[in-house]
Amino acid sequence: MSTILDIESAWERQMTIEEKGVWIYGILAVVVPIVYFVSIGGQIAGRSASEIDYASQLLTAIGAAIVLAIVANIIIAILSPKEAGMKDERDRRISHLGERVGFYVLGVLVLAPLALALLRYDQFWIANSIYLASVLAAVASAAVRVVAYRRGF
Repeated sequence: MSTILDIESAWERQMTIEEKGVWIYGILAVVVPIVYFVSIGGQIAGRSASEIDYASQLLTAIGAAIVLAIVANIIIAILSPKEAGMKDERDRRISHLGERVGFYVLGVLVLAPLALALLRYDQFWIANSIYLASVLAAVASAAVRVVAYRRGF
C-alpha cells in the first residue's frame, strides 16, 4: 500500500515528461512480463517444453509492451503539450546512464541463454531466458533512471 502511495506522490511532484515516460516504461517492463510468465507457467505443469505454444504469447507480450508504451507516451505528450519534445542535458545524461546499465545487465544475463543453447536445451527455455534477460535489463534501466531523477547522480 505504501508503495502505491509513494508512486502517486512521486507522480504528483514536478516531473519532466521524460521522467513520466520512464515511470510508464518501468511499470510496463514489470507488468507485461508477469502476465506472460504467469500465462506460460500455467501451461508447464505436466507437459514437455516442446509441447507448449509459447511463441504467439511471447510475441503478443512484446508487441503489447511496445504498443502500450507508445500510447502512454502519446497520452503524456497530449497532457503536457508545453513539455512535449523538450529534453535537457540532465534528461540526456540520465537516459544515457540508464541505457548503459541496461546494456551491462543484458550483456551479463545473455550468458544464460547462450549456455542453454550450448547445452542443447529446448527452444522454449532459450527463448524465454532471452526474454527474461531483456526484461531484467529494462527493469534495471528504468530503476536507475527513476533513482537518478529522484535522488540525482
